[in-house]
Amino acid sequence: MPMPNLRPSPITPTVDFDADGVQHGFLRLPYSRDDSAWGSVMIPVCVIRNGEGPTALLTGGNHGDEYEGPLALYDLARTLDPNDVTGTVIIVPAMNYPAFRAGTRTSPIDNGNMNRSFPGRPDGTVTEKIADYFQRHLLPRADIVLDFHSGGKTLDFLPFCAAHVLPDKEQERKAFAAVAAFSAPYSMRMIEIDTVGMYDTAAEEMGKVFVTTELGGGGTSRAETVRVARRGTLNVLRHAGIVAGAVETQPTRWLDMPSGDCFSFAEDDGLIETMIDLGESVEAGQVVARIHPVGHTGGAPQEIHAKMSGVLAARHFPGLVKAGDCAAVLAVVE
Repeated sequence: MPMPNLRPSPITPTVDFDADGVQHGFLRLPYSRDDSAWGSVMIPVCVIRNGEGPTALLTGGNHGDEYEGPLALYDLARTLDPNDVTGTVIIVPAMNYPAFRAGTRTSPIDNGNMNRSFPGRPDGTVTEKIADYFQRHLLPRADIVLDFHSGGKTLDFLPFCAAHVLPDKEQERKAFAAVAAFSAPYSMRMIEIDTVGMYDTAAEEMGKVFVTTELGGGGTSRAETVRVARRGTLNVLRHAGIVAGAVETQPTRWLDMPSGDCFSFAEDDGLIETMIDLGESVEAGQVVARIHPVGHTGGAPQEIHAKMSGVLAARHFPGLVKAGDCAAVLAVVE
């Protein structure tokens, strides 16, 4: 049986996770490069602690072109009063910091997709080293994890908070209770089509309460979705007993993604025409999108038909698509 990798992480935090008060600092990762021989990647981190109690780990920028999470979390790090806290809040607004600074989904350093890099490696690429630090040093501290996502530059979502269907039904129950507390306009029971290497999976396999979001997309944010992120973050912290005050509930519509039939993919390159808008009802067999050929005139578009009935929960965002791109995502209204 192979021995576990016990090499220490190269990342050094400039904060003390066990000290009371508010600390703003960095996770410093040495990174030697052409323009800085002894350089570092400096990942911003904030720790707000007030005595004993639960620990929340809040992350944004897992993908660098998704902005509601960073906006909400940079603001929370600046404004959260430690006197309102019982326990610890660890805030990493831009988890894949190189990708965040570049405005890209993956890291410009190593093309690493943070959400496919877990458990990471302390002697791997920059992205793998960051994942390893979360896997071995931050996730074990957490009782509840909130990781923000939106559609980035290539997808646009209904604004929802989500958790996964899990084998451990008590862990699942706690996760969906946190989703309900978040109070997004939509709440989703999710099944992922690709779980290998995900931050979500790493946290859930440790038994953590893990919740996530999809809050719009298009490589930008909207006033509404940022408000949802800010209110939802405080609601989850209140629900966990970490921040004082009552949860501010808003109406939510529960959705379910029960199978791979929720997803539709383009089979050709071309110009996409979405045939229905987000939140609208869809019947099985209905055309949800058309892919128009652009290399010549006169060609008939490829029609993408819904494999199930539901509502349109996500759509491809840019006008041009490639074969294999996700064109539409459907969800069932509970």
